[in-house]
Amino acid sequence: MLPKDARRKFFVGKNGVVVGGLFCLIASMSWGAMFPVAEGAFQRIDPIYFSFFRYFIGSLLLAVILLMKEGKSAFRLEGKGKSLVFFGSMAFTVYNLLVFLGQSSLPGTGTIIASLMEAMMPMISVLVFWMYKRKTPNRFTMISMLVSFAGALLVITKGDLHFLLMAKSSLLPVGVIFAGVVGWVIYTMGGNHFPTWSALRYSTLSCLFGTVVSLIVVSAATALGFLSFPALSTIFSVKYELAFMVLLPGIAALLCWNAGIRLLTPPNGILFINFVPLTTLAILVFQGYHITMVEVMGTFLVIAALLFNNLSQRRSQQKKSVKLVKALS
Repeated sequence: MLPKDARRKFFVGKNGVVVGGLFCLIASMSWGAMFPVAEGAFQRIDPIYFSFFRYFIGSLLLAVILLMKEGKSAFRLEGKGKSLVFFGSMAFTVYNLLVFLGQSSLPGTGTIIASLMEAMMPMISVLVFWMYKRKTPNRFTMISMLVSFAGALLVITKGDLHFLLMAKSSLLPVGVIFAGVVGWVIYTMGGNHFPTWSALRYSTLSCLFGTVVSLIVVSAATALGFLSFPALSTIFSVKYELAFMVLLPGIAALLCWNAGIRLLTPPNGILFINFVPLTTLAILVFQGYHITMVEVMGTFLVIAALLFNNLSQRRSQQKKSVKLVKALS
């Protein structure tokens, strides 16, 4: 085993770029794979219960990891219980339940649409920030947003805009997926409210509270007859899919993403989100799904919009840095 100083140099030195990229790649590809995996499970189990079981198990495992790494003191709320309930509900109730509910309501296309919405999170975060802060994005970001949404529209409609009028039943599931993704964007922004907490601590406590809220929601829906608790044989039939969802897209992706972003910085790390729809498309092709050219074009429009907006932000930041240097010199 490498000495502590050598390990630190490996992770934060020049090699840190490689390690950070590997972390972000693992996270993105795990998220891209979770939609096709979940699609297979939905043929045997209700998506709401499948989603609930995913983070119910995941939150318990995260709690064990946090206890081992930071001790009992890490579970102190420090007066931030309400914020944890809110942001945890956004991610582990709104996002977790709604995204997969919407995906399961759109057989076949729902997998690609959910994956694309995941990749559009940076653009959706701009939209949420615009509405929350009342700060209009710059012109290039606005164009990138329009291009990304146009790409998503191509995938949703398969190039036939009459689809929006003819298939009204499909619009609601798409809206449900979008609402779920907005929930995760809000959760991500919530990390700024816990500047002194580690990413593991925020992730674990928010996941625990969000899972409790999900338990209340699922229990109420079951008691009212909207849901039925799955039989043990049904749960056992999706054990491999559930294990994958808990260990890779759940715990591993969450921890790898946070670690990778810290090593690469957000502008560099966010580029790896492009691997989400690419991984989904690759798996669907392997499974025999016939992907149309329109779906491919729409996917690459979303990816291109994210790339160009990222480049625009980099140039803007460089110009600000140059002006600051000139002002100080």
